[in-house]
Amino acid sequence: MKQYGIIGYPLGHSLSPLVHNRAFADLGVDASYEAWPTPPGELEAFMAAARARPIAGLSVTIPHKTGVAAYLDGVSAGAARAGAVNTVYWRAGRLLGENTDVSGFVAPLAALPRLPSSALVLGAGGAARAVLAGLAGLGVKRVTLTNRNPDKAEALAREFAVEAAPWDARGEIRADLIVNATPLGMAGPDVLETPYPAQRFTPGAIAYDLIYNPGQTRFLREAAAAGCAVIGGLDMFVEQAAGQFKLWTGLELPRRTTREILEEALTKGCAPGPRPPGAKGLCPLDPHRGR
Repeated sequence: MKQYGIIGYPLGHSLSPLVHNRAFADLGVDASYEAWPTPPGELEAFMAAARARPIAGLSVTIPHKTGVAAYLDGVSAGAARAGAVNTVYWRAGRLLGENTDVSGFVAPLAALPRLPSSALVLGAGGAARAVLAGLAGLGVKRVTLTNRNPDKAEALAREFAVEAAPWDARGEIRADLIVNATPLGMAGPDVLETPYPAQRFTPGAIAYDLIYNPGQTRFLREAAAAGCAVIGGLDMFVEQAAGQFKLWTGLELPRRTTREILEEALTKGCAPGPRPPGAKGLCPLDPHRGR
């Protein structure tokens, strides 16, 4: 049986094991997918072990998207442009890196009747790199980046040739698209947080949150209440997972089934992290639940 998994730290919010193990089962792939919490100081040792076992493929999340490339034999042109890797896979005996976050981020925007002409990106980590690469590919003309750490924001803005703005001024920047590429609002201790002041949302703008757990973050709820169109992180998550699954197996991830099980997990409260208000009873995806 081939072994796959996700590395990052912490991993309490991840639904990747649910997605990939279900797809392996539905498509008859002899494989399993696990969560391997990997603190920053343990990345080098883990990657050495991954080669030795060998592990067939990895998903990579915070905080390793920019650091994992140092332990690979090469990365794709897309991953190199983004400066981040979210997928590790083998080809011809070489351990390689790809960034399916870029195509995953772009997919919901490419389906819109009209592309945004300006964007504000909140955050300057590995996820923000995928966003900036995706916006460049879409030809979005004016992109502004902001982060709590101004030095980090300015360095990333220079790398992608976009504007940088002070974090405290983020509410003053007018943009057709506002993207949350920070962890604020993610299931866990920051679940009630938001990176953007509610009173600054403009009706008709698009609010895009990369967080998928919970499905409705405070950022999205406040944007919708202000008259914005909203895109949740589940759209991007399914598409990036499909890209990973294709690289690993050559097969298409069952997107419709994947989305259904994710929505059920998030709605019923069996996803990792805090249960949503009103969640009751046994998780419908619990393997110990009566059949």
